[in-house]
Amino acid sequence: MTGFVSFVSSGPGDPELLTLKAVDRLKRADAVLFDDLSAGPILDHAQRGADLVGVGKRAGRPSPRQDHVSRLLVDYARMNHRVVRLKSGDSGLFGRLEEETEALRQAGIAFEIIPGVPSACAAAAAAGIPLTRRLTARRVQFVTGHDVTGSLPEDINMAALTDSGATTVVFMGKRTFPKLAQRLIDGGLPPETPALLAESVSRPEQSVTRHTVQTLARALEKETGDMPALILFGPLANDDR
Repeated sequence: MTGFVSFVSSGPGDPELLTLKAVDRLKRADAVLFDDLSAGPILDHAQRGADLVGVGKRAGRPSPRQDHVSRLLVDYARMNHRVVRLKSGDSGLFGRLEEETEALRQAGIAFEIIPGVPSACAAAAAAGIPLTRRLTARRVQFVTGHDVTGSLPEDINMAALTDSGATTVVFMGKRTFPKLAQRLIDGGLPPETPALLAESVSRPEQSVTRHTVQTLARALEKETGDMPALILFGPLANDDR
């Protein structure tokens, strides 16, 4: 017999933003493999005696190899365990979900994917703004701020990112944003385009600060800090009320 794996999206960090299905799977899991940003109070929902295994990846910190994480999922499931793979935000957004589901498929292990509140939506809510707005922001795009080496992706679509009618959300981009901002400005994006830096969204230490693309780039050249963050820029990053 083999077990079953639930990929549970934990949202941005506030345990009150967990879905009912997410809480149910945590309560019934024999093992929980969790990301760093899914730790803390969220794990209080796990049943007593469950194996809690940290497998998160954070920029600039020692992290487990992806093949090791995938192997742990397979090994726990083969022990006939109910396994939760707890991922921050929504597991389908920049969460290496596909590598892990493919490992389970190859091993013949069944799984489910439980969606969660994306951190981008939580960041907009924290700032009191929508991600879309009639006539001024008809499109939303999510991009990653770094590639597998930690650098700004070289094949990033700059024409799309300089679209004045789009709200852009940059994940994991604090360290590379100064370089990205310069490329955006060189590509025609006005330096005064509104921008938001949303750090530790939905957590007690949450910080949401307003900038322009240019001033945010200058600030991040001096200090990035170690809080997880999203950067939003475009027509919705402005408080024009």
